[in-house]
Amino acid sequence: MSRNAGLYSTSRLVLAARARGHQVTVADPLDFQIVVSRGRPAMFLGDRLLPPVDLVVPRIGASITNYGLAVVRQFDMMGVPVLNTAIAIARSRDKLRAMQLLTKKDIDVPKTVCARTPTSVDAALTFIGGTPAIVKLQQGAQGIGTMIAETPQAVTSLLETLWAMGQDIILQEYIAESKGRDYRAIVVGGRVVAAMRRQAKKGEFRSNLHRGGLGVRVELPPQYRQAAVSAVKVMGLEVAGVDMLEGRDGPKILEINSSPGLEGIERTSGLDVAGAIIAHAERFLARRKKRRSGKDNVIEAEQRATRLRHDAQKDAQKHAQKNAQKTARSSRPGEGTVRRLRAGS
Repeated sequence: MSRNAGLYSTSRLVLAARARGHQVTVADPLDFQIVVSRGRPAMFLGDRLLPPVDLVVPRIGASITNYGLAVVRQFDMMGVPVLNTAIAIARSRDKLRAMQLLTKKDIDVPKTVCARTPTSVDAALTFIGGTPAIVKLQQGAQGIGTMIAETPQAVTSLLETLWAMGQDIILQEYIAESKGRDYRAIVVGGRVVAAMRRQAKKGEFRSNLHRGGLGVRVELPPQYRQAAVSAVKVMGLEVAGVDMLEGRDGPKILEINSSPGLEGIERTSGLDVAGAIIAHAERFLARRKKRRSGKDNVIEAEQRATRLRHDAQKDAQKHAQKNAQKTARSSRPGEGTVRRLRAGS
């Protein structure tokens, strides 16, 4: 799924899949119509019912996150394997949620604060070590929505402007020792398949290649490799790009991207990342088919019958309780009867 079949990353995935003998269709997530009906989830692509699909590789852009995730969820409900699930994509797309999950698993990240009122800014800045500070939108990619504020006044001004626009933001410590450098690692199926070090251009603190950063192929140190793999595992992603800063105490996870761009990493590393993704997709699908075929039909039938009996018993109990309540209400003496009984007594 991709909004533009001509994008480098999309076209590379298509070529890699066809080179391995697969039939591939590129579909815009916005062209899907989700059909919600009892027991029969389905989708239309354009004006036709979606034909059978073996596996979906979602490339959901930030601008269509909500509807894109709804489409991915529908595929999941239809039993179609999806390489990155909607839950995993949503986790990584929400920067604050991602940081919460990573720190819960003791994975290091830059100090981060989510603030919502001007009175909390001073305390937040104290916690992250003062200015300069990084101000980020909770949703964003390719460096969009990431700003640096050099003074407390600049922080307050930025926050008030963004809050007035209805944006949720986070404050993050500025890792000075990284000096505009970071690592980008592509993790596929629980292993790093390619990595590069990015250096921001002069006058720019963001090292994204889309921002003019320079990429150099590197062999990731073991500590950074493990951090990248662990971070992706926490998100539950099969394919992801992981950005890491060089902190004094080792790697700090900066961001996890569920739809990483392939152009920069392939050209910098000289590696066939798209091919690695398709090869993993094959293994992913084979494991899923094996799990499904490995189920005992007799046991499944018995379990299904047990569930049906259980549901029938619950329905019968509810029906009996309702009848008992009706009987109790109808057998109660009326108000006039109660008064006569009291008078007679």
